Amino acid sequence: MRHFEAYLKHLEAKWLNEDTWVKIGETALKIVLVLLVASLIIKFGKKAIRKVFEVRAKAPLRFTERREATLLRLMENTLTYLVGFIAIVTVLSLLGINVQGLLAGAGIVGLAVGFGAQSLVKDIISGFFIIFEDQFSVGDTVQIGKFQGVVEEIGLRTTKIKNWTGELYIIPNGNISEVTNYSIHNSVAVVDVHIPYEENIDKAEAVIQELLSSFAGQYEEIVSEPELLGVQQLGTTDVTLRVVAETIPMEHWYIARVLKKEIKKALDENHIHAPYPKMITYSRTEEEQALNSQFLKGDEHGR
Repeated sequence: MRHFEAYLKHLEAKWLNEDTWVKIGETALKIVLVLLVASLIIKFGKKAIRKVFEVRAKAPLRFTERREATLLRLMENTLTYLVGFIAIVTVLSLLGINVQGLLAGAGIVGLAVGFGAQSLVKDIISGFFIIFEDQFSVGDTVQIGKFQGVVEEIGLRTTKIKNWTGELYIIPNGNISEVTNYSIHNSVAVVDVHIPYEENIDKAEAVIQELLSSFAGQYEEIVSEPELLGVQQLGTTDVTLRVVAETIPMEHWYIARVLKKEIKKALDENHIHAPYPKMITYSRTEEEQALNSQFLKGDEHGR
């Protein structure tokens, strides 16, 4: 009982002491200032990084926009992680925690865990080479394994891809073995036009060729004038003509839809109709029916 009363008196003397509350207030104020300074450094640091890239964009020698967007995002993340780590260490030291001992212990634990964290090391190394070799950049349309979409972010450990329907895929960099990048080279729009056999194929080709000639300069997505390759396939009810057009990356679907619409309108204006399924029926003549009846009678007599 005496020990308990002594402990209560010790707590009362400690927490009712004016110096204790002054020290707590000073510590809380310092923590708030550290967090405030850290947030300001991150905010203005990101603005400075963007400003540097804006100035660099006007220079005669510069990276591609894809690579600049990737490096910009990576530098912003690195700044955030670095300043955040320093702020956490400073706050811990203000709270009276032995940061040096903590870091030393974390280093020993990290060394022990490192032998079992090979996947993490693999992710970081793979992310470094993805950025260094410029395999793909932020804004590129890529396919990684079964995932396809636009690259939202490239980090040292993971890559984020957003599908056109809104799903966000987060892929560890160590799992990226094969990448198909659709945003580096120009795309090709392919349109197959089906013409019935009873239509004049030369007339259809002339109509399509005249239409394609008028496409030059109308769409900025088209790199060169669309080309009519000719007969692609002979089907059972129609002839297939193939039209191709070189476009800027990832615009071939849009140009293909435009070409289909305009070709359909041009064919309709020239009364060239689309193929449709046909059914041919045969009817027996009286002569065929008479021969069949004689054959059946002869067969009965033979029996």
